[in-house]
Amino acid sequence: MTLSIQPISVLSLDDFLKLSETKPASEYFDGEIYQKPMPQGKHSTLQVELASAVNQAGKAKKLAYAFTELRCTFAGKSIVPDIAVFEWQKIPLDEKGRIANKFEIAPDWIIEILSPEQSANKVIRKILFCIQNGTKLGYLIDADDESITVFKPNQLPEVKEKQDILPVLDVLDNWQLTVEDIFNWLSFV
Repeated sequence: MTLSIQPISVLSLDDFLKLSETKPASEYFDGEIYQKPMPQGKHSTLQVELASAVNQAGKAKKLAYAFTELRCTFAGKSIVPDIAVFEWQKIPLDEKGRIANKFEIAPDWIIEILSPEQSANKVIRKILFCIQNGTKLGYLIDADDESITVFKPNQLPEVKEKQDILPVLDVLDNWQLTVEDIFNWLSFV
């Protein structure tokens, strides 16, 4: 009896993009599909508050805009960052000058909030992939130890805590944000 080994067919990016969206979202990375964990209280609060803060700093002057759970498909992968920030002039528009449905470029700033059941290394790989493909800034927010790891092109990651001032996109002028500012959004007392 001869054992026949069949190659495992890998779903292509095009085939992945034809699938129905899932809740929570699924991502296509290195030929595999990963479903993101459902956001819980801390994750959801940090996501909404940080996106709102970025938009407050960047929207009125048309400098930058933060999108939550936006599918970004580029360089052979399709990811859904917790927050994807784009400089205003890079936001894709349709033929009517309205925001496009498909974003086929890397965000300028990727923000990921680590969920308890999530693999930190998978999230770091996603941030590094973005940095290697044009993203200028990445955050990995860890609510458990209240730290933020900052990623920038051609630099080692830096862990920021408490009163540390966080880097933001250059277009956001003199806007300052500390680690403590972010984690204070979790206090409801």
